[in-house]
Amino acid sequence: MARSESVRLVELRILDGPNLYFTKPAVKVTIAVPGWVEATEDRAATAAEEAGHAFRPGAPGSEQRLRFVARLAAHLTRELAHESGTRLAVRARPGPEREQVVVAFPWRRRGAAEALGAEVVELVRAALSSRRDLSRAIAQSAHRLEAVEPGEAPVVPEPDIPVIAVTGTNGKTTTVRLLAHIARTAGLTVAYSSTDGVYVNDRLVEPGDYSGFGGAARALGQKGVQLAVLETARGGILLRGIGTLHNDVAVVTNVSADHLHLQGIRTLDQLAEVKAAITHITRREGWDVLNADDPRVLSMRRGARGRPWLFSLDPDHPALRSALDEGGRGTTAIDGAMTVLTPDGHSRSLVALEDVPLTLAGISSHNIQNAMGAASAALGAGLPEKAVAAGLRSFVLDEETNPGRANLYELEGRVVVVDYAHNEAGLRGMLEICRGLVTPGGEVWLAFCAAGDRTDDILHGLGYTAARGADHVVISELFEYLRGRDRQDLVDRLRAGAIDGGSKEVPVFDDEMEALERMLVASREGDVVGVTALGKRAEIFGWLHDRGASRARPERVRELVRRSRGG
Repeated sequence: MARSESVRLVELRILDGPNLYFTKPAVKVTIAVPGWVEATEDRAATAAEEAGHAFRPGAPGSEQRLRFVARLAAHLTRELAHESGTRLAVRARPGPEREQVVVAFPWRRRGAAEALGAEVVELVRAALSSRRDLSRAIAQSAHRLEAVEPGEAPVVPEPDIPVIAVTGTNGKTTTVRLLAHIARTAGLTVAYSSTDGVYVNDRLVEPGDYSGFGGAARALGQKGVQLAVLETARGGILLRGIGTLHNDVAVVTNVSADHLHLQGIRTLDQLAEVKAAITHITRREGWDVLNADDPRVLSMRRGARGRPWLFSLDPDHPALRSALDEGGRGTTAIDGAMTVLTPDGHSRSLVALEDVPLTLAGISSHNIQNAMGAASAALGAGLPEKAVAAGLRSFVLDEETNPGRANLYELEGRVVVVDYAHNEAGLRGMLEICRGLVTPGGEVWLAFCAAGDRTDDILHGLGYTAARGADHVVISELFEYLRGRDRQDLVDRLRAGAIDGGSKEVPVFDDEMEALERMLVASREGDVVGVTALGKRAEIFGWLHDRGASRARPERVRELVRRSRGG
């Protein structure tokens, strides 16, 4: 292998805010190290010894070898910083792809940090070469760094108003919108950022996906704001970092299979590590609101900096008692009411779950969890209990308040459920709603779809979940969301999952709109027709209105649930 190919820079990324590696802005350097991975044990050990690095290299191509190279790269980074007169915190790990490592360190000046990252790559290459004097190479790198213009300092907001950060795989946007509604009910001017844009109270000030660093800055930059609620997505954390140095309350809804094999995140445990980043920057007197029913979210308690506020559907969950023993709080359901638990052993009933429209008369367990998370965060931010309860009672799931999230209509004797449901957890939640609304003897019809950047396993799991929960399933294609995947391959994998789940026929339609029309024709009165609306949400709402569909208001939802239960 040529020397130029033995070590090379893959990416040098500036993270402008707190991130996966540090609670402050950092540089992430991804390095391909095939030369180190393939070198003999003797050669690797000798090179490491010359670098003053005594760890055992492991066999060529092994995981131990990659971890060895990561530690060596961190060691060289510290040596270079020391030579330059700087003490530097450094973290390193195996990289997102085979034969890669990642080195990360905080930065104070962009130009100097980028130059340091580039020099680290040169030192990792020099350490492998038997022709280079490594101590001299470090000195030369330090000398080159002296001539670099330091560049600008990081600009990440240090909020002077309360901030609630919300993350998770499912329920982020719903929780953000509910929190904003509760804050308005309490009389506050609230700004929030989400996948649908940046809002001040009910006014859209910036359309688009603002669930990352830029959305936080835009929300906090609005005049007269008294509280900010920030949706904090996985991609934003990985690509730029979190948009504030601190938050007062952090909410983690859940961690489920979605967006895997993107930005180097391959497993649910890695995804959970990313989501946990917002709990590392919570003020110590603040609250980390965690879903105790999700084991990966519950485990975030160990590294969270704020006080624990756990929520669970199970009032006897042992983690609730543990949190209370530590001076934390809990929220759960007792006798059909959302109930707040405190360390003094008292419990306070906040609101009947049936009176919270978000829960759809209590049939939607994931929305009960979302409501609990939002209520806990609102109380943790200091909002009055009376306002929190009033906000929970008045937040309605319709196309204006919460578009694409469990929006219910009635048309020609059918209940139509329009939901985002873009992963297995979301689809299970949607099907739970459909089953809770179907009449005795009725059937559930479901049109589902997926973007092409999901893994093969996730696509198969979506089809399987759809078939296990619905009586009839159809696939609606998303041509604008193929994202590099072959159209037929996407359909085949969804269909294979549905067939494994028990479906015999799985028709395919060009989009969600066509799928909805065909299902309404084939279904009967008393059936429930669900459609996962990703690409045609506005068109579906418009079509339903044109056909004379009526929205299912909270009172009507309660009637439909009672009808479904035979009473």
